[in-house]
Amino acid sequence: MESSSKGLLTQVTQFWNLLDDLAESNPESYEKFIAQQLKEGKQLCAAPEPQLCLQTRILKPKEKILFINLCQWKRIPAPQSTTHPVPLSVGRPEDMSETSDVYTVIDVAYNPDILQAAEKDQVKKNQLIRMAMKCIEEQFQFTLSHFYHITNFKIKGSIQRMKQNLMGIQTDPTYLREKMRKELTLEQIRNSTVSNPDHFPHLLLPKDHVSGQTSCLIEEISSKEIQVEMKRPAYELKIVTDQKEKPLKIELKVELPGINSVSLCDLSVSEDDLLIEVSEKYRLHLNLPKPVNTEMTTAKFIKEKATLIVTMPLV
Repeated sequence: MESSSKGLLTQVTQFWNLLDDLAESNPESYEKFIAQQLKEGKQLCAAPEPQLCLQTRILKPKEKILFINLCQWKRIPAPQSTTHPVPLSVGRPEDMSETSDVYTVIDVAYNPDILQAAEKDQVKKNQLIRMAMKCIEEQFQFTLSHFYHITNFKIKGSIQRMKQNLMGIQTDPTYLREKMRKELTLEQIRNSTVSNPDHFPHLLLPKDHVSGQTSCLIEEISSKEIQVEMKRPAYELKIVTDQKEKPLKIELKVELPGINSVSLCDLSVSEDDLLIEVSEKYRLHLNLPKPVNTEMTTAKFIKEKATLIVTMPLV
């Protein structure tokens, strides 16, 4: 431990000597370097910010409502290229209650560039949501429902709780002690100060769906189903009215021949659009004629007719 500390001190001293030399020989480059370090330091200190919240259910080990807060965080590195995995950080599950309702909240953070690009593309957004759910299942041994909906609020719980949950992962003293036990090069010192990409799980987005900088490969989950050309199923969409012809709800019937279980269907509904995907078979994306209440939306699968019925009350 003593020799490791001496080696670290020697390299830090060399680093400062190099900076002194640079300041004397090339003041302009020195100022640019310092400005860049300050900029990266500011990003390191930046807190995660809520982007959207989705609601689904934990089916196993115990059935419970689950809220997932998707957050953007500059500390999360962007993927190295379109073929590299996408880093994300997953917070600890926290059980909460409101009156008699008990539910779980999990915070998930992506690089801001990734989430902002997905805001303009429903397919990308759905992929990031599915990735977050997949990572939660693997990390906590949960089984989640395939169905989810995006809520009309950005975050479940307080922003302060979310920040403490996610940022607490980065300041784990055990992790920092392990890092200090190793002989570090100057480049490793700098990288461990700016970001710790090895600390983040990585998932793979399809080609051409991400952009970014550097990261390390830790885990890949293939997305073959996204690359397969899927059929657009036959469907019937109608607006149901009351006796006075007042619109009440939208009802959608989708025929899915060859499908015998609702577990094979992925459904996501926002206020103004809907996406149904069945792995390697069907894909249906519709813009809804009227805004719907996502929290009251229900879906059922008629096995005998291989038909999915989605009922969406209007706002």
